[in-house]
Amino acid sequence: MNETILLVGHGSRAVEGNAEVVAFAEYWGKRHPGERIEVCFIEFADVLVDAGLEKAAQGAERVLVIPLILNAAGHVKMEIPEYLDAARHRFPQVEFRYARPLGAEELILNLLQQRLQAAMMNMDMPDPMNTGVVLLGRGSSDMGANAEVARMARWLYETTDHEWVDYAFTGVTHPRLERIVQRQICLGAKQVVVLPYYLFTGRLIHRIDHQVKRLQHQYPTTTLVAAVYLGIDDLLCDLVDQRLLEVRSGEVPGMSCDGCRYRIIAREHLDDHHHADLHEHHDQHEGSTHHPDHMTMVAQR
Repeated sequence: MNETILLVGHGSRAVEGNAEVVAFAEYWGKRHPGERIEVCFIEFADVLVDAGLEKAAQGAERVLVIPLILNAAGHVKMEIPEYLDAARHRFPQVEFRYARPLGAEELILNLLQQRLQAAMMNMDMPDPMNTGVVLLGRGSSDMGANAEVARMARWLYETTDHEWVDYAFTGVTHPRLERIVQRQICLGAKQVVVLPYYLFTGRLIHRIDHQVKRLQHQYPTTTLVAAVYLGIDDLLCDLVDQRLLEVRSGEVPGMSCDGCRYRIIAREHLDDHHHADLHEHHDQHEGSTHHPDHMTMVAQR
């Protein structure tokens, strides 16, 4: 069967962020010689989802769409499925299958543990009992996506010796980094590790570095460090392999938002005012998602 694997990155206004997604695709692709692998982005890039699907469909009997996204929010639940609907209409001879996002999985936990351990080693291995950890996610108006960040923070607490493991967000929702750092220092933290819950680099990673530097000046007696984001890693490749196996077999666990009736109803009842608010908010926070959980949207209509 002529098949295309389409990896969908989020996209960043920072060129190096999009380049890193392409580099990951090339790195992962070495595991799959002979496979046709394409890359597109949700926003802030040259090849967006619609164009990516069209390119992937050329000469293919089946397209496997794998979102390189940590948590399912508006982009994964609403936007990509809408582009898939349109692609199926344009290319009825092509089968389109949609994989789960990467999600809060044990492999991501293992990768975060590695990044945390590296940050601790760079501080000459201080006592974890008085070293706070702040898992810093992107932030969304989708409650389910934010809950995934909270879940991962809890897993880190369960699997490490750190006394304080909290979560914060860079935008859209609360709590924010500054407040959590202040709280941990008040509780007695001598060191704080800010652990970015991000796949690839971009403007928000640069912003996190700047925030940590400002906090270092604000709390000169406390050591604050920013750990490395997840990045290109074999553990991440392992997880993408899992998603490929799932979608190729046609047995994707959990509820799929591709064609979900709640997504369709929710979209029908979004009024113009809500759209305007979402776009205005989007301009303020690169890469944030602005669609509440689709079940919540239906309940509130």
